[in-house]
Amino acid sequence: MKRITVLLAEDHLIVREGFRSLLKSDGDIEVVGEAETGRQAVALAKKLRPAVVVMDIAMPLLNGLEATRQIRQALPDTKVIMLSAHNDDAYVEQAISFGAVGYLIKQTSSHDLSKAIREVESGNRFFSPSIAKRLHEQKSPVRGKQLRKRVARLTSRELEVLQLIAEGLANKQVAGELDISIKTVEKHRQSMMQKLNIHDVAGLTRYAIGAGIIESSVQITIV
Repeated sequence: MKRITVLLAEDHLIVREGFRSLLKSDGDIEVVGEAETGRQAVALAKKLRPAVVVMDIAMPLLNGLEATRQIRQALPDTKVIMLSAHNDDAYVEQAISFGAVGYLIKQTSSHDLSKAIREVESGNRFFSPSIAKRLHEQKSPVRGKQLRKRVARLTSRELEVLQLIAEGLANKQVAGELDISIKTVEKHRQSMMQKLNIHDVAGLTRYAIGAGIIESSVQITIV
């Protein structure tokens, strides 16, 4: 029997172990790798070329949305299922716009996770039942469209800089993490502030939380 290879991208070890344990009993699904940051998820996906990536939406260093976009660009045949604690339409539409073909809330059952992996590997989409029902009833929630439009205005690099700044890194640290100059970081920072009409770090952090780029547990500080 051909196995469906899966990469688990989740920053919380206990959650990752739980998913791995759930999938271990499925003879047709094989977890071939695990990532605890978005950047690691992209690197492992390129190396392992899994059929499916199960991706947490709020990953450190590089969020699940941008990681999904980069994986889909490099590996168009790899399918991504987004995991999130949020089940509102804005997050779902955001995930779809970045290339995810499935969306599960973290409280999902083991049956839904396994079924989702099989469905997306077969070329279908899969959503948690409550989300699937809402998507069927209303095809284009206004809030989701507005949120997608605002984030889509930012380039891939600007999104990376935004996340690292929102996570509390100074310009020098951002430059080191992305292997670019401090001057380049400042240029990206100024550009995204102008695009979003947000001119302080606290505002950028609130925006990043609202867009699902970082978790709401991140402390908002003024730098």
